[in-house]
Amino acid sequence: MKANKLYKKAKKVILNGNMLLSKRPEMYLPEYWPTYFSKAKGINVWDLNGRKYIDMVCAVGQSILGYANSKVDKEVNRFIKKGNMTTLNCPEEVELAEKLLSLHPWAGMVKFARSGGEANAIAVRISRAASKKDHVAICGYHGWHDWYLSVNLSSKKNLNDHLLPGLNPSGVPKALRGTVHPFKYNDYEALEKLVKKYEIGTIKMEVARSSLPNKKFLLKVRKLAKKNKIVLIFDECTTGFRRNNGGIHLLENVYPDMAMFGKALGNGYAITAIIGKKKIMKAAEDSFISSTFWTERTGYIAALKTLKEMDKTKSWKFIIKAGAYFNKKLANLSRKYGLKIDINGIEAISSFNFKSKNNLIYKTFISQEMLKKGYLASNIIFFTICHTKKIIDKYINDLDECFNKIAKFDSKRRQKKLLKGSVCHSKFKRLND
Repeated sequence: MKANKLYKKAKKVILNGNMLLSKRPEMYLPEYWPTYFSKAKGINVWDLNGRKYIDMVCAVGQSILGYANSKVDKEVNRFIKKGNMTTLNCPEEVELAEKLLSLHPWAGMVKFARSGGEANAIAVRISRAASKKDHVAICGYHGWHDWYLSVNLSSKKNLNDHLLPGLNPSGVPKALRGTVHPFKYNDYEALEKLVKKYEIGTIKMEVARSSLPNKKFLLKVRKLAKKNKIVLIFDECTTGFRRNNGGIHLLENVYPDMAMFGKALGNGYAITAIIGKKKIMKAAEDSFISSTFWTERTGYIAALKTLKEMDKTKSWKFIIKAGAYFNKKLANLSRKYGLKIDINGIEAISSFNFKSKNNLIYKTFISQEMLKKGYLASNIIFFTICHTKKIIDKYINDLDECFNKIAKFDSKRRQKKLLKGSVCHSKFKRLND
């Protein structure tokens, strides 16, 4: 297989083998995952051997409108012909800023970047400049930068409920120890203790974790932040545009001081946004926050067209309906074979885990068997408008055989009879895992 040879080469010349942990083949089907694609369209992906798959994972959720959406791509190509980067700025960044602020009336200013990790780091820099306090309380996954990974300098267990168990913060300056403090979603008392113990200047959190938002919890956090003059930041890089045209916090009527959006904003093109109240954003005017490729035009063009198409198709309604339908079918399948599973996540991002010590074995087996049937599959789906009822029905029907075999699996000793290769690695404990 071309992919195996190429990945072996990649691990020799690329740090960690690739750029994104969630796309490593070890996370799905070690030794047998296709790993690389030659082309993609809708929810179809072709590997280097030309085999076509139905993608029932859809990467990390960056393409709500499906891969290579013709309208978004056409708009991007139209502007590429006019030039992508020059000495001057592209006017579309102003247009996109105005569009995002119209969706979020509570905010007054925007800063753009190209990745979620960048957006989170920028938000923390701005918040610290505004609050004049270094300490940050976090809940959720917020990227790879030093400020975030420093959580594990005090204990390697601190990020166990937010990122990866036992993560080693190698390379993170020891001077950052004790400046960032984790708390669990819905644990208001823990957050309150952090505020009392430290000079917390920033509370940074995902609006939802393994389920839909808890409005009462969010309101209490909002009140706590206001009372103590703490900057409240909502990380909606993952949840944005999946339950409404904007962020989930809008549906809950709980407004932060800052928020970030990424992934789906450009439907596969690199663009992320940090929005915030003008007074807080302007506090960072004297700080150096700047990067060459934040001025690159294609991200802005893609985002403007993506927002227009999502609004036109009401994409969030489609993916909510698709996810809810899939979850119902999946629950029926688990009952049919007496398999206990947990189904988590907001409807548009469905994930499930088997209530078994063999969970990772079963997860690997699903990837293995469904690959044979022409699917890229795991225990999580970022739904797109291309995941039709017909596709879901076919997938569930094909998944039936996997569940049947798993139900008959009664011992870890039989693992070799089930799997051709190694068991997949564990991955992010984040919004939908």
